Amino acid sequence: MFSKILIANRGEVALRVIRACKELGIRTVAVYSQPDINSLHVKYADEAICIGSAASANSYLNIPSIISAAEITDVEAIHPGYGFLAEDAHFAEICDSCKIKFIGPTPENIRRMGDKMAAKDSAKKAGVPTIPGSKTVIKTKEEALKVAKEMKYPVIVKAAAGGGGKGMRICHNDVRLISALLTAQREAEAAFGNPDVYIEKYIEKPRHIEIQILGDKYGHIIHLGERDCTIQRRHQKLIEETPSPALDGKLRKKMGDAAIRCAKSIGYLNAGTIEFLLDEDHSFYFMEMNTRIQVEHPITEAVTGIDLIKEQLLIASGEKLRYKQDDIEFRGSAIECRINAEDPDNDFMPCPGKINIFQAPGGRGVRLDSHVYTGYDILPYYDSMIGKLIVHGKNRLEAINICRRALDEFVIEPIKTTIPFHRKVMSNPAFLRGKFSTDFVERLFEKPE
Repeated sequence: MFSKILIANRGEVALRVIRACKELGIRTVAVYSQPDINSLHVKYADEAICIGSAASANSYLNIPSIISAAEITDVEAIHPGYGFLAEDAHFAEICDSCKIKFIGPTPENIRRMGDKMAAKDSAKKAGVPTIPGSKTVIKTKEEALKVAKEMKYPVIVKAAAGGGGKGMRICHNDVRLISALLTAQREAEAAFGNPDVYIEKYIEKPRHIEIQILGDKYGHIIHLGERDCTIQRRHQKLIEETPSPALDGKLRKKMGDAAIRCAKSIGYLNAGTIEFLLDEDHSFYFMEMNTRIQVEHPITEAVTGIDLIKEQLLIASGEKLRYKQDDIEFRGSAIECRINAEDPDNDFMPCPGKINIFQAPGGRGVRLDSHVYTGYDILPYYDSMIGKLIVHGKNRLEAINICRRALDEFVIEPIKTTIPFHRKVMSNPAFLRGKFSTDFVERLFEKPE
């Protein structure tokens, strides 16, 4: 096991990794931007190094500064968390060349699954259903119109190197398609440095289901069940739960087996997530793979009792997986609410600012992963997440009731947050019945004519 690692991230995920390391007896090094000097991950790490100014490009995306910090502090490994450099194959390669272990998949894994067309090809070869779409990237409007005509509308334009909803546009006609193609290409270039896009058939009213997998260097791969991430806005997840109310035992096994086949087809290493769309007929289709730990990983930990960050560390240090598939047991139901500094009544507008009152919920079945405290400033430079409220009950109804109670206890003032939105969802009849699709949030905020 490593004796010291560096966490190349900030906020709640950096704090989450530090806590796992402390329990394993691993010393930690935090890196931080100048305005993040008062962040809890800086306080709780054994060492901390400033790596640049506020802009991510000058700090958390500044590879030379991060590698220098790692070499100065003589760490053996780097954990990238999620976001920033977590799915950057070049960064993983630089870590390897500097004899610093990258706690995550191989550069080849990241590169293969980071290219959406290549990832789709891998899934197909593994016998995993994929969404009908263009066989190559789309360069011209003539190519786009031809593909759309063959598939029939609606279609969706997607960035080949995309993620997080960037470079994605839904189209219902030729005029919209031509406009969306140009917009998506520009957005993809700006976000990922790659303007390539492709087109898929748009699955209407789907569920978004993802499967958590773990793989070691000895070729052992298991899955730890599914997470239902259907409740999202503009392709950004807001609420996740496990198990999914849309799956029965047979479908759950089928999707889990498909995820393992997909991961094995590329010799996947460490933690990752296979994402699927599930249509109204309960047919599922491979969408993409996230080659990192997910924001919503705590709900999987809640129902399996397995610490996924510790497993990442153990796998990266060369240990064999400690579990076989038959060892994984699922207990109860868990829900995660992402608490963001956003105003749900004003199109989820970000609301940075100082928190004067921060009263966290507690009690049985409640976990809060957050880097925030009274007096903390939510900075305008980064993601607006304040924290993640995770609840666990013996069944879905109990988990929802615990979540309601915890949300009622949660006080963050004076800034606007998504807490009122989550309260609204937890009392919504469609959510309570488990009958919803990815357009749930739009419908929730629909204004009557």
